Amino acid sequence: MGLMKEFREFAVKGNAVDLAVGMIIGGAFGKIVTSLVNDVVMPPIGMLLGQVDFSDLALTLKGASVDAAGKELPAVILRYGLFINTVLDFLIVAFVIFMAVKTMNKLRRQGEAQEAAAK
Repeated sequence: MGLMKEFREFAVKGNAVDLAVGMIIGGAFGKIVTSLVNDVVMPPIGMLLGQVDFSDLALTLKGASVDAAGKELPAVILRYGLFINTVLDFLIVAFVIFMAVKTMNKLRRQGEAQEAAAK
């Protein structure tokens, strides 16, 4: 019974619930950022660079072929355009998180200063 009680206390604790909510919101936020990069940021950049769709940028290292048994072997492709999109996704998410933490720290410092002034 001790293990079940300990687990219940852990699962009902505010930190575990906050973590679960954060994970769900983070997943949804990731989808928004991916859409922002793919559908809003990259098309104008691609247009400026000559109608390039970054998700289509790739380098074929080895073309598709057929082995001795007649089985088709897929091409080996280095999809660097998708990598560029993923890096931009990461940079946007990291910047937004940085700004949120910076704002939270600023608000916390202001609250601490007000408490200190009130004493």
